[in-house]
Amino acid sequence: MDKLRMPTYGGQAVIEGVMMRGRNAVAIALRAPNREIVIHAEPLGSIYRSRWMKIPFLRGVLSLWDALSLGMRALTLSANLQSGESEKLEGAPLYLTLSASLAIAIGLFFLVPAFLGQLGERVLQLNAWQGSFAEGLTRLALLVGYIVAVGRIPEIRRVFAYHGAEHKTINAFEAGAELTPQEVARFPLEHPRCGTSFLLTLVVLSILVFSLLGPLELHMRLITRILMIPVLAAIAYEYIRWTAAHIQNPWVRWMIAPNLALQRLTTREPSLDMIEVAIAAFCAMRAKEQEFGL
Repeated sequence: MDKLRMPTYGGQAVIEGVMMRGRNAVAIALRAPNREIVIHAEPLGSIYRSRWMKIPFLRGVLSLWDALSLGMRALTLSANLQSGESEKLEGAPLYLTLSASLAIAIGLFFLVPAFLGQLGERVLQLNAWQGSFAEGLTRLALLVGYIVAVGRIPEIRRVFAYHGAEHKTINAFEAGAELTPQEVARFPLEHPRCGTSFLLTLVVLSILVFSLLGPLELHMRLITRILMIPVLAAIAYEYIRWTAAHIQNPWVRWMIAPNLALQRLTTREPSLDMIEVAIAAFCAMRAKEQEFGL
């Protein structure tokens, strides 16, 4: 098995299903209300084979945006299947929905902590570094609190279980194991390339990067938080790639231990029928790549 090709395999849990993204193809497997597995597979856009995706840091920003678009489409497909609707989310509606979701996330996880950090500097007489640290802790608390809160919703708990099935399937494949539900179930819930790890890395980086900006007026503080998001995302992406490529190193495993621990909040032990769906998505993605000679 070519280990150099492994970092491009990933996925996302959706409503009653799993999306798996390969090197050049993506597949979504969904458990329909009649218990059958419905699969949608297609090749990825040409951007994944362009020279831009070979440029460090830039590829992180491009991958993040495209991953968000794919994730939104996958969520729409899964929601429509469960509701019996056939409406598609693509084109302008897709990007409007994605932009609105991003705006809410930026407001909650970047602007609110920045405002509270500024308030802390003035009320508690904190210096710029202390204020950035307090801002980062607030951002982390909001992230963890949000995950814990939504994890109490029964429907989201099932999505988290499909998330666990996704991780187990990729872990099994990378270990060279047979992709059967019983065999895949033996593998761990955590995976070093998980989006949860990316989020925690981004939050920690924000403490370091924002502290270097020094004291700022509130309006400049809010503006810089927005403008620095692509920079933080690019650095976090390269960090995740590097740690995944050196996962056997004991020091690297120590470095990513907090990332793996946080994944316990976004994954649940899946049932065998959930693992079956994840395997179906993974195999469909691989078959689509072979079909297109990718």
